[in-house]
Amino acid sequence: MGLYDQRGYLFSDIDLRATMEHQRSVLQAEVDSLEQNRLLNTSEQDLIDYFVEKYTVEPPILLRDDMTADQRETKVDARHHGHRWISDTSRPFYIPGQQIDIEIPFTGEANLFKAQASTFSSAPPQGRVSNQTLILSYQIPHDMDRDIKPQLERQLQEIEKHLEWIRNDLRGYNNSIAGVAETAIRKRRERLLANQGRVAALGIPLKVRGEAPKTYAAPAIRKKVAPVLPKASTAPFEPEPTMSMEHYEHVLTVVHNMTQMMERSPSTFATMGEEVLRDHYLVQLNGQFEGQATGETFNAAGKTDILLRIEGKNAFIGECKFWKGAKAYGETIDQLLSYQSWRDTKTAILVFSRNRDTSKVLEEIKKATERHPHYKRTISWKKESGFRFVMHHPSDANRELIMTVLVFDIPDNTTDDPPKKDSPAKKKRYPLSSPHDDSHAKQ
Repeated sequence: MGLYDQRGYLFSDIDLRATMEHQRSVLQAEVDSLEQNRLLNTSEQDLIDYFVEKYTVEPPILLRDDMTADQRETKVDARHHGHRWISDTSRPFYIPGQQIDIEIPFTGEANLFKAQASTFSSAPPQGRVSNQTLILSYQIPHDMDRDIKPQLERQLQEIEKHLEWIRNDLRGYNNSIAGVAETAIRKRRERLLANQGRVAALGIPLKVRGEAPKTYAAPAIRKKVAPVLPKASTAPFEPEPTMSMEHYEHVLTVVHNMTQMMERSPSTFATMGEEVLRDHYLVQLNGQFEGQATGETFNAAGKTDILLRIEGKNAFIGECKFWKGAKAYGETIDQLLSYQSWRDTKTAILVFSRNRDTSKVLEEIKKATERHPHYKRTISWKKESGFRFVMHHPSDANRELIMTVLVFDIPDNTTDDPPKKDSPAKKKRYPLSSPHDDSHAKQ
């Protein structure tokens, strides 16, 4: 039987696959048990993050560099150690010996040492777990060689193999949690809103102009402290209109196309200030969209704002700003947050960079946004010229806005090289600059 003390088998008591299915069912049941107004008033992504944190299972990782050993005198059953001189093997026969306990601390879920993965061995390794420590015990008769290193190394390799099988199964489960939570939350929200008969109130009466160009019974395996549910009001939920992501992306496409036109005709736009540039965007946007009762769906309000207002509240907010540094950019975010009145408000900041290192401006924008006190998260958005963030209202973390920041190079003809005296043609290409308005001086 070797030197190993029979203390029980690892990786053999719990069916891991059944347990993972049970965990998904428990997650869905928890979503369905949430008080309805709390669920409706809480940011969907915050709820998803909560469930991901709560139901993610962390597989054990052995900290072998922190392994320690302890020893003590004991009585050893000689039958398990090849003593052929024992005449009666039906009863224990104890002789003096030594017990060595190898203690290996680990991170992750301790109960996973009991779990059997979809891949397993018919002869699993032996050992026991106490808190966050795996203990391998070896008993050695007084008359035997005391070198246990080869057997210890074989035992650890076998345990690591089983842990890798556990990790392989958990990888798919952990990656599925966000989707399970999102589906459960959205289905319950739809049911609750349908019960209120208010689903139709969630849409904005905005359409693209037709003539516009197209541009269980399994045991739980987790015992870690559960996260706290996001704070949210339990007041009756009132549905609010939102701009669809389809329309939002269309707005940004119109903006991007307008900016490309600016880049192709630099001399035309080189001396324009923020408000004049803003008006060019308004013309393009109102050429693409129409509202229910007004010819101009997008309107100017203030010096640089582009607003879409529904029922007297802001559904889309755009800001046109020249880059003046991180501090001024942070003030623009504060301005956007002060305008927000609905959940899911869609916003955009159009940053005009004149003769700046655009990559450095983008870097500063990302850093300034992510350290803003009302920043929540960065959304994956595959654009080289900008970012997409989620921010929240200063007084309510569940009142979120999507903020897309686009950076554009806008030329300033005052920085062009002066024309040469012997080049009349070049003189015509570089007319005298018109005076800048004081409020739009070169940045």
